[in-house]
Amino acid sequence: QFTADLLPSDITGGNVYNPQTGQFVYTRGPIFGNIILADEINRTPPRTQSALLEAMSDGQVSVDGHTYPLDSPFMVIATQNPEEHYGTYPLPESQMDRFLLRIRIDYPSAEDEKLILLESPGRSGDALAELEPVLRVADVRALQDGAERVHLEPDLAEYMVAVARETRRSPHLSLGVSPRGYLAWRNAARALALIEGRDFVSPDDLKALALPVLAHRVVVAAHADSLGRSRQDAERILLDLLERVPTPA
Repeated sequence: QFTADLLPSDITGGNVYNPQTGQFVYTRGPIFGNIILADEINRTPPRTQSALLEAMSDGQVSVDGHTYPLDSPFMVIATQNPEEHYGTYPLPESQMDRFLLRIRIDYPSAEDEKLILLESPGRSGDALAELEPVLRVADVRALQDGAERVHLEPDLAEYMVAVARETRRSPHLSLGVSPRGYLAWRNAARALALIEGRDFVSPDDLKALALPVLAHRVVVAAHADSLGRSRQDAERILLDLLERVPTPA
């Protein structure tokens, strides 16, 4: 749970003095896990948010001059509150760029909300106690290896680069898609193809994932008077660019 008083060492761990040996011993923090849930990540100050940067990009953490590799596989799932909520801090572009996808979870349908009332347990802990593992660590690694073997045609790679370069030229964007952005787009498309039982990326894979992968990586220009600077505005600009860049057959 990310809060305003959370410190970087609360995430990465730190050196703790051992009075018996007279030495400092490194104690691992909660970042050492396979799947990390950072709940309400934008409620903690930027200095603490930055503790995730090295972990998400390099798979390691550095504490007092020593580097410690993280467990593999390593994934971070984060939730964030709307920026207009009191007590939130904006996530820097460098950190947003390290998230593979941004997905909006809206309210359930009326029928689903009725089921929540009728079928959910009285205490959230009861539901958590019933959870069982569905994959082993080795299974996840095998799926990741399989996704890396999914083929990407050169013409699709050219299309992705063309889209990225269009975002950098757009007068409506002050920050376009970086190389990290289109690499994430490729990786997500490969994973989707694998899920659907294919060993190749299709144009439809790229189109389906363009907004979830790219929209949080671009910044709407402040001078774009006819536009706001919300997520919806970024998505609208990207949709316009995607329509103008020819899609390979």
